[in-house]
Amino acid sequence: MAKLHMLLIYNPKAGKGLFLQSLGETIDKFVKAGYKVEVYPTQGIGDATLKIARVPGYIDLIVAAGGDGTLDEVITGIVLSGRDVPIGYIPVGSTNDYAASLSIPTTISEAVDCILHGSPQAVDMGAFNDDTFVYVAAFGAFTDVAYDTNQDMKNALGHLAYIIEGAKRLGDLKPYHMRIHVDGIDREASYIYGMVTNSTSVGGIKGATGPDVYLDDGMFEVLLIHMPKNLMELSEIGQALLSNDLSGTNLVEYYKTERITFASEIPVPWTLDGEYGGNPEYVRIGVRHQCVRLVLDGDHNDVLGGWRNLKHPEEDEQVRQEEDIFLPLKQWTEELRKSLGLDE
Repeated sequence: MAKLHMLLIYNPKAGKGLFLQSLGETIDKFVKAGYKVEVYPTQGIGDATLKIARVPGYIDLIVAAGGDGTLDEVITGIVLSGRDVPIGYIPVGSTNDYAASLSIPTTISEAVDCILHGSPQAVDMGAFNDDTFVYVAAFGAFTDVAYDTNQDMKNALGHLAYIIEGAKRLGDLKPYHMRIHVDGIDREASYIYGMVTNSTSVGGIKGATGPDVYLDDGMFEVLLIHMPKNLMELSEIGQALLSNDLSGTNLVEYYKTERITFASEIPVPWTLDGEYGGNPEYVRIGVRHQCVRLVLDGDHNDVLGGWRNLKHPEEDEQVRQEEDIFLPLKQWTEELRKSLGLDE
């Protein structure tokens, strides 16, 4: 029986270089399980995307070891490649939000075991203009709060830790006046924070994205926070988020949607999966429904509904062609593939 080929790609700087200490043991486990392993350490920002975009045809499985940013680059690369190669994930970053959503262990040996005993399951990804993101696209004053807040405080206080840290920065809040279009509704307001998510955890805070979140249902969760005029309004926002009841405030908007657009008269800085995502004035975000398969072990019915299992990829392609939100991304992908020499 021929061995399966694996590409193990890792970020040597993720998690303060923790994975390097377990690299030999990890390779040994995969080899003993019957894999022929190729190893590639990323050389800088964007390198994982370029490497995976050119993934050889004989590769049967890609394993990414790193943080959320590394996973983002690998998935962006596989989207560019046009290949349907399953991806295993060893989370060794500082936050590991996406792993938390899917209950992927952050212990390296346990994550490896999950890959060896797991099976590919289709999950949604996001299209952000001409880019791809895994679980969160965000703008505004709080994009770094969740990552700067003490993890012990987040574990103990949840949403409240986020509000406490945000309150410290009230004087520095900068609103972004934006027009949004979602589900046939046009809104215009000044927002201090917005996030479009496909995760149950953001910045290490579980439950930050609302109830009934599924990662394969073709829907994103959108949270938009208006600019508070004073501490009383900030308290109102905090209370609404803490109680998960937004009915008593007009300062927080929440949507479940498959697409949303943002427009501003000035550049707005965004983050994608915790990394810099540019300063666009116009943003179109849409769901790429179950476009990537992740290797997962165990029962994930709490976050995966399994509405479609990629048995009919030609039907999914037809749906993508019919939804004009994907056409700019498809055209950009084809152009980038040509510029990288992937079609030669």
